[in-house]
Order: sequence, then C-alpha cells, then structure tokens
Amino acid sequence: MEEHEPQAALITNDAVIFGLLMIILAFIFKTSSSKNPLWRKFYTYVPMLLLCYFVPSLLNTLGIVHEPDSQIYFIASRYLLPASLVLLTLNIDLKEFVRLGPKSIIIFLTATIGVILGGPLSILIVSSFLPDIVGGVGPEAVWRGMTTIAGTWIGGGANQAAMYEIFQPSDKLYSAMVTVDIVIAETWMFFILLGVGKSDKIDRFFKADASSISVLQKKMEDYSLAIARIASLSDLVVILGVAFAGTALGHYLAGFIAPYIGEHYPKLSRLSLDSSFFWLVVIATTFGLVLSFTKWRKLEGAGASKIGSVFIYILVATIGMKMDIKEVMENPGLFMVGGIWMSIHVGLLFIVAKIIKAPFFFIAVGSKANIGGAASAPVVAAAFHPSLAPVGVLLAVFGYALGTYGAYICGLLMQAVAP
Repeated sequence: MEEHEPQAALITNDAVIFGLLMIILAFIFKTSSSKNPLWRKFYTYVPMLLLCYFVPSLLNTLGIVHEPDSQIYFIASRYLLPASLVLLTLNIDLKEFVRLGPKSIIIFLTATIGVILGGPLSILIVSSFLPDIVGGVGPEAVWRGMTTIAGTWIGGGANQAAMYEIFQPSDKLYSAMVTVDIVIAETWMFFILLGVGKSDKIDRFFKADASSISVLQKKMEDYSLAIARIASLSDLVVILGVAFAGTALGHYLAGFIAPYIGEHYPKLSRLSLDSSFFWLVVIATTFGLVLSFTKWRKLEGAGASKIGSVFIYILVATIGMKMDIKEVMENPGLFMVGGIWMSIHVGLLFIVAKIIKAPFFFIAVGSKANIGGAASAPVVAAAFHPSLAPVGVLLAVFGYALGTYGAYICGLLMQAVAP
C-alpha cells in the first residue's frame, strides 16, 4: 500500500502556496503586457489565460505542492468565486443578453445531451475491444464511477456528490474517476483556450454570425467607458463591501434553504436544490443582477469587473493546481474511456454548431457551463472579452439545475449498456 501513497510535497504552507500562485499570475500579466518583441510574439501563439491555468499545474505535477492537502481552492471557490459573480453580473445588460438569441441555449443543451449520450456510447465502444476496462461488479462497476463524472460534467461538484450518493461506487473507483474528470475536462479547457485566439477563423468555417455577441460586448464596453473614473480608496472599499455582502448573503441563505429542501423535499435533490454551493452561486448571481438595475451599477466605472476578474484569475490558478499530468499514466484505460466520452460531447457540439451556424463563443461557453460550471464558464467567456463574463455565469446556473437530473439519466443508460 505504501508505494501508492503520495510523496510529501515540498511546500505545504498555504500562505506560501498562495504567494507562489500570485507570483506566477503577476509574471504572466507583466510579460503579456510587455512591449518586448519576444514576449509579444510568444503571446501571439500562447493565450495568457492558458498559462494562468497550465503553469500552476506544474506545481502539483512536480511535487512542489500536493493540492488535495491545500485549502486554497476551497477558499477561492467559496469566497472569491461568489464575490466575482456579484461584480461581473453588476454590469450586465439583461435585455442585450436575451437578444443573443436561441443559439446560445441550443448549444448549451447540445453540450448537456453530448455528456448524457457520450457516457453509454463510450462504454459501448470500449467494451467492443477491451470489455475489462469498463466492466466490474457491485461498487467496483466502472459505470457507477462514471456517473460521478456525468454529474460534474453537466453541473458541478454538488451534482458529482449527488451521483456518488445515488449510485455508490467504491472509494477507490471514485478517486480514479475524480482524476479522469480533472485531466480530461482540463485538457478540453486547454483546447478551448487555444481556440479563443482563432475564433474568427472557426466562425468563418461555421459561417457563423457573431454580431449579437459583438453588440453586447460593445454596449457593455461603451457603458463602462461612459461612467469610468479613477477609483478612490472609498470606491475600492465599497466595491469589496458589495462583493462580499453578496457572498455573505449567499452563504447565509444557502445555509437555510439547502437543508430545508433536503429535509422536506428530498426528491428535489435530483435538481441539486439541496446543495449549498448551488444556492450560493444562484444567490450571488441574483444579487449582482438585481444591483445591475440600480445606481450601484455605476460601481463598474470604478473598476468593479476588474476586481471581479482578479478573483477569477486567482480561481483559475487554483483550478490549474488541481491537475497532475503524471496521473494520466495511473489508469490509462479509464482515461481512454474519458477521452472518447469527451470526443463525443465535442463532436456533437461541432455538428450542431455547423448546422445552426453558431459562433465558437457559444460552443466554448456552452460546453464549459456544463463541464466546468460557474468556476470555468465565466473564465472562458472573459477570455473572449472581460465584458462577456456574465454570459458564462448565467449559463452555468442552468448547468447546476440540470446536472443531477441529466447525470441520473446518463447513469441509467450506462448501467443498461455496461458489460
């Protein structure tokens, strides 16, 4: 047993780890804005956001840190994420969001269906030539573990936990599936971020009209410029006060709502309505949306979304730190299943996008609203332009609502086709 235990990490102090992450982010941002021709050429081919995600993963891969022992991701996802959701939605124009049209919802639902169908199809494909990889009985049945991936790939961590409770895979199998989830999902994130820089070419391939996205982006940019001012200390404190007031309200209400639903309406757990994290995201987003109709929206002029973006980039670094590239070699068969599953999800997205002529922005954000939820969708949307981050936030909320229901259907289908 001892040989499977992870070696002690070089750095275990979270304060030091956080300092390292901030140094990495500072270096990337500094070099990406450099006028040095070498750096400018480098960032022409390598997206800055991709480095913010990939470089921290090396800390985990090289054994400098051991992410499961760190609380930084928990803090970033529970405190900084809801705060960023408040600040990013503060500036959204809901009327313009609606004018994006039905294509965004069609692509989002296609992404969900791709996960639901991809699970059983990947089992069928692999069982045709390597049935042992997707076999097993009882708690060790691979399909049971795959239901937890379906949960997180349609919604998020709360949906994943729900599938764990419903289908009860063994702890060993669950641990392996968590690794498959992270590596495969973040590999797809890698390709999405590469695609952001080539989105114009991809849109031409799809013959897609991205004008509605450009209009939304321009209106939000124009509004920000119209109210822009040099932020005073008072402005910055008020912005942080609003952000963490929304975060506090989210935690406070979620602490009542989730247990109440879990106790009195247990059947609603399939919609993740008994999840505190689900309600935290929904309440923080709603708080920001409500403020977007009031004078508090003018805080955007002092840089509200910029501070929200700082929180998001910190979250990105902590997500990156969760990935260990070496783990791909631990269960190569399961990674093959996960890779086929993700390929089906992506393939269906591209087919539907080609048919309805949807822009790559909808593909990227619609996919990550499922696969990554609120932690990834606004990040991907912001990679196109910071003012588009709220689009990712709103779609991610739908993902949490559908996650457990969709994953449950996927689980039943996988059980039906498992060898």
